[in-house]
Amino acid sequence: MLELIDIQHKFPDSDWSLYVPSLNLSCGELLCIIGPNGSGKSTLLRIAAGVLAPVQGRVRMKRQDLSRLNRRAIARQLGYLPQETASLYDFTVEEIVRMGRYPHTTGIGSLGSSDLDVIRQSLQLTEMDALAKRPLSRLSGGERKRAFLASVLSQKPQILLLDEPTEALDIHHQVQFFRILHDLAKDGLAIAVATHEINLASLFSSTLLVLSQGEIVESGPPDKVLTPSTIQTVYGETVLMGRHPQTNRPTLFPKATPENNK
Repeated sequence: MLELIDIQHKFPDSDWSLYVPSLNLSCGELLCIIGPNGSGKSTLLRIAAGVLAPVQGRVRMKRQDLSRLNRRAIARQLGYLPQETASLYDFTVEEIVRMGRYPHTTGIGSLGSSDLDVIRQSLQLTEMDALAKRPLSRLSGGERKRAFLASVLSQKPQILLLDEPTEALDIHHQVQFFRILHDLAKDGLAIAVATHEINLASLFSSTLLVLSQGEIVESGPPDKVLTPSTIQTVYGETVLMGRHPQTNRPTLFPKATPENNK
């Protein structure tokens, strides 16, 4: 569905650079991108979404160069939720979610009954249906995040690229959100998520990709990627590893200080 080839990027007046020789995102795959702050997760997703042009390399969607497609054509197939979301106007939640359907409309952009069904489903999935008439200015940070997530879901894309989508969400909505992604991937969507929620990524993802200092450290199933040596290399010695009591997938814990043990 989405292919990144020989991606290199460097920001002006910075020594930092990103290098990803190859990355493929397939139908039915939930790829979680993890790594420390500044490792390149957001930059990689922006390039994959066509929002940022790399210094070198190509991004292909269904074997077409993304750079040759207009934004409307991209939005019909690819949904991108950046880490920071904002609106110039105080739209209601429902108005924000309705905007997600516009890439699929024709003429003056009127919505049909099937579009309204998709909007209702997106509001329900994110548990925002009860807040549909509420303006953005009256939402908490987590509610705003869910409103914009519902807007991206209403695009009904085949590819989802999400940057820290569970930031500011409580644990209930974090778990619910990853369950939604897991089910969408099972239905055939190709999904990539940049996240600091490593335990949720381990529990729900089919593939993990670890970035550090702009380079891929490891990629593969969680059991292969989340090893003590990889975690120590990327995050240092402040983290311990265990296993989830139900799934036996790798789980990370903060190392306690001597004072905590008293």
